[in-house]
Amino acid sequence: MSVDLVTPLYKTCAALYRTLPRAVSEGITETVYAAVAELSADRRLLVTRHLRRAQRGLTGAPLDRAIRATFKSYGRYWVESFRLPKLTEAELDFGISWEGLEHVYAPMLAGRGAIVVMPHLGGWEWAAFWAARILGFEVTAVVEPVEPPELFDFFTDFRESLGIHVVPLGRGAGQAVLRALREGQMLALLSDRDIEGTGVEVEFFGERTTLPAGPATLALRSGAPLVPAAVYFRGGRHHAVVRPPVPVERTGARLRDDVQRITQCVAGELEHLIAAAPDQWHLQQPNWPSDYDALEAIGRPYPRPPRG
Repeated sequence: MSVDLVTPLYKTCAALYRTLPRAVSEGITETVYAAVAELSADRRLLVTRHLRRAQRGLTGAPLDRAIRATFKSYGRYWVESFRLPKLTEAELDFGISWEGLEHVYAPMLAGRGAIVVMPHLGGWEWAAFWAARILGFEVTAVVEPVEPPELFDFFTDFRESLGIHVVPLGRGAGQAVLRALREGQMLALLSDRDIEGTGVEVEFFGERTTLPAGPATLALRSGAPLVPAAVYFRGGRHHAVVRPPVPVERTGARLRDDVQRITQCVAGELEHLIAAAPDQWHLQQPNWPSDYDALEAIGRPYPRPPRG
């Protein structure tokens, strides 16, 4: 019987980050993730590949700096997230600025709900907490189940404590999020990775891969706007950029044709958002078929998701 050491570690970090001064927490985490950047060959390889996709021509010393910055940014994500419950409303509100908020605000006020598609970038939980606490929106997020189950329960309880309703990705998720949209909620979807391997093929940063079909399918079925957004670290604060909604309409003979076309539009929007700050892109998993080949080449094979 294996012993779960990961869950207690996250719980300990969460407790420490809420207790220690922010500068101390960031210093500890920066040291840890600097070590990860040097010692974890598979993560470093994937971060390198993703950075070079988002910023073509990145090599040498600038690439090394970007790799270190990416791991530092990921460490900051955990510090910022775990400190959220201790913030006052004034601190929460001061900590974020916005542009394009009307693209979400208008449909939410009209009771239509909104589907917000985001990359794994910056501090999305800060924005979701702000939308729930300051704007009074009902926020639902679809999240990837992680192992062990105790760790997933910890993350779920933490996000629920922020006022974010959590729907595990998998069977039953579709009906749950459609119900949330019918109730006029804001749906947060991290959409730059096809976790289940059931998505549609698109070109993403100049290379063929698949992205989740869920956002486009939900938009077509619900009528809720499909709004690309990202939340960036900017100095000691956060800055959210909300783009105009992706056009959603039926034009093809088959639903899947429309889903593919709309998802390709989403891919283009995600490229635009990621390219604005590639070193805040926290994707550290294989996301293109060639990533799996590259991992195998260094002796670090990664299970390929089923296709179809």
